[in-house]
Amino acid sequence: MRIALITLSSEGARVADHIAEGFPEARVYLHVSVERAFPGERFESILNLTEEVFDRFEGLVYVAPCGVAVRAIAPLLKHKTVDPAVVAVDVCGRFAISLVSGHEGGANDLAFQIANLIDAEPIVTTTTEATKNLVIGIGCRRGTTSKRIVEAIQAVLTEAELGIDQVRLLASADIKANEAGLLEAAHELRIPLRFIPSEEIRHSARAFQRSAWVQQKVNLPAVAEPAALLAGRRTTLLVPKKNHHGVTVAVARENCSW
Repeated sequence: MRIALITLSSEGARVADHIAEGFPEARVYLHVSVERAFPGERFESILNLTEEVFDRFEGLVYVAPCGVAVRAIAPLLKHKTVDPAVVAVDVCGRFAISLVSGHEGGANDLAFQIANLIDAEPIVTTTTEATKNLVIGIGCRRGTTSKRIVEAIQAVLTEAELGIDQVRLLASADIKANEAGLLEAAHELRIPLRFIPSEEIRHSARAFQRSAWVQQKVNLPAVAEPAALLAGRRTTLLVPKKNHHGVTVAVARENCSW
């Protein structure tokens, strides 16, 4: 996706630079007040800039307060089928929030991509996504094909009498961020994939099965179960890890009731 990264501050410029590393065609736009040490095109008015770039990019990423982004795009919005994806990221890089064109424009996917790049929490409020409550944790050996991963997911869900339409997220450890088969499986299933930082897994106080073999191979106590538990909110382990032809799958459920 060709995106424009827009920020008003030097703090935001640091985050924008980090995001740009994952998007080779990204253009960075910095307010004139931002330190000159940061590379990017300069602008004076975020309203004028937004009007200029709105139809030129597939995605707009504001490393700025949500209110600023909303006021900038509001006069330009037409319809979710034609508007660009819009994501807001706070200047500390804590959250990546899908604001506009979540499904049709790809803002939901963009929020997850950014979250994986900067170790942020992806925020997606689309009703059809928020009502799904299963998170599937996946561990696999290097070079595992997408076909084998999809088969393992389907086998575990079928055995547990669960549906793929209930799955909100796939999750794994960040050491698998470039695993082609895993990325392809998520794309094929059309389910967002979240990578959990290794340090978060190592220091997690959540209860999960630990594996001496995984510890020896990748220096982690486990992958599938902690990834499933840590990727969601208020999670409980629904299906403990199961190995299916070399792919380990665990399922957690999010408690969405109050």
